[in-house]
Amino acid sequence: MTTKEYESYYVPAQSKWPIVGAVALFLIAVGAGSYVANLNNPESVGGGWVLIAGIAMVIYMMFGWFNNVITESMSGKYSHQMDNSFRQGMSWFIFSEVMFFAAFFGALLYARTFSVPWLDGAGNNAATAAILWPEFTATWPLIKTPDGTETTAMGWYGLPLINTILLLTSSVTAHFAHVALEQEKRGLLKFWLGTTVLLGMVFLYCQGLEYAHGYADEMKLYLDSGIYGNTFYMLTGFHGMHVTLGTIMLLVMFIRVLKGHFTPKNHFAFQAASWYWHFVDVVWVFLFVFVYII
Repeated sequence: MTTKEYESYYVPAQSKWPIVGAVALFLIAVGAGSYVANLNNPESVGGGWVLIAGIAMVIYMMFGWFNNVITESMSGKYSHQMDNSFRQGMSWFIFSEVMFFAAFFGALLYARTFSVPWLDGAGNNAATAAILWPEFTATWPLIKTPDGTETTAMGWYGLPLINTILLLTSSVTAHFAHVALEQEKRGLLKFWLGTTVLLGMVFLYCQGLEYAHGYADEMKLYLDSGIYGNTFYMLTGFHGMHVTLGTIMLLVMFIRVLKGHFTPKNHFAFQAASWYWHFVDVVWVFLFVFVYII
């Protein structure tokens, strides 16, 4: 008769990082809302500083929390049960992110399919359209709103296409890095993971150039340029924030690799960062199709 072996389950002490993260997200929400609400008031810069403070706190929280988890892992406190808990936690986190983007894509499709056509008289709204905006014509992208605000649509070619190639390539390099880790080829692991981090940084740089181009006088694609400008910056901006988060995660993994961390059988932190990066890439593919092309 065999006896069942029980593994110890490490329970960490109370941590300050959850409350730090909550305060950071609160500052980001308040700062972003204040900044957007005062876009047409150059003298009001308080919201921007609150937003920057929130982002700085998130970065501080991430590095501090990662440091604690890394220290606990390297000291041998984690067991197989703890590994399962991490996997479940990361799976639910990515699922919540899927629902997050599903809500924004739903808002985009609702506006395109129902709201904008209704303003042109679709769906038994002919009388309302005739009274409110008789000259309005429903098109997408909506480059001229019912109140006369005009903008320019962002094409899929150029920087958006380059960014798509960059992210798809980074997904491949992240996979190669994972394979190299499982095969214990540390040189290739460093090369492919470093390349992935670099591609993420280049993506963010190109997105900054795209935003600068959108806000230039010849395009006039602003955050307040009607429903098209709203949804464009909402979707691409939140995705850019997630790319930033993913790049930081991969950068931490790269630093750990340089320090000799991870083995072919014990590398879930690396795997979790890889999961998140592939998720970000898949979201961009949908975003590129529905925001830029269709």
